[in-house]
Amino acid sequence: MGFLKKLFSSATAAPQKRYYTFKVKCNRCGEIIEGRIDLDNDLSIEYEDNREVYISRKGLIGSGENHCFQQINVELKFSSTKAVIDEQIQGGTFVE
Repeated sequence: MGFLKKLFSSATAAPQKRYYTFKVKCNRCGEIIEGRIDLDNDLSIEYEDNREVYISRKGLIGSGENHCFQQINVELKFSSTKAVIDEQIQGGTFVE
């Protein structure tokens, strides 16, 4: 039993973080909305200055509790190591 446990547990690599989560605040109603980017599926590749840059664009809309359906547009740029290098937003502000 111990042999099988060693065989299967030590051979696996540490899992990488798959999702990047962020929060935005609506400029119109002040609602805090959480967004999530799947780093394996939601990124598009672009080439800037002979380097690879990954971009994700999201449109977020709140729950509607405040009768506000303002769309908040978010664009995030990631490096090849999937670290955030630029953030842009329209219709809201980022919340830390």
